[in-house]
Amino acid sequence: QVQLVESGGGLVQAGGSLRLSCAASGRTFSSYAMGWFRQAAGKEREFVATISRGGGITYYADSVKGRFTVSRDSAKNTVYLQMNSLKPEDTAVYYCAAQNTFGVPSTTREYDNWGQGTQVTVSS
Repeated sequence: QVQLVESGGGLVQAGGSLRLSCAASGRTFSSYAMGWFRQAAGKEREFVATISRGGGITYYADSVKGRFTVSRDSAKNTVYLQMNSLKPEDTAVYYCAAQNTFGVPSTTREYDNWGQGTQVTVSS
């Protein structure tokens, strides 16, 4: 098991940027693929981005490709989501997830460990 705590959410104008962080507890951070998901009000949780346990493979939802970048720092047990050119439709609660796997899982059912989420609001 791994405990996850997200931070960095907030209110930003359209076109702006935010960087989300997800700090993981434990000494096995490097064994986990890390994912970002989001859930807008009244909608299902959807995939945003994922990064492999070694950091060499990343995968993005089409809706954020070219605007968002996922990265990880094993020395800090932290994964990041840099969000640029934000749009009002990016407004959601953003969740970090972790799974002990060699792959780059991109569905909610593939992850066993979840953070509590951080709110991102993009105003027009």
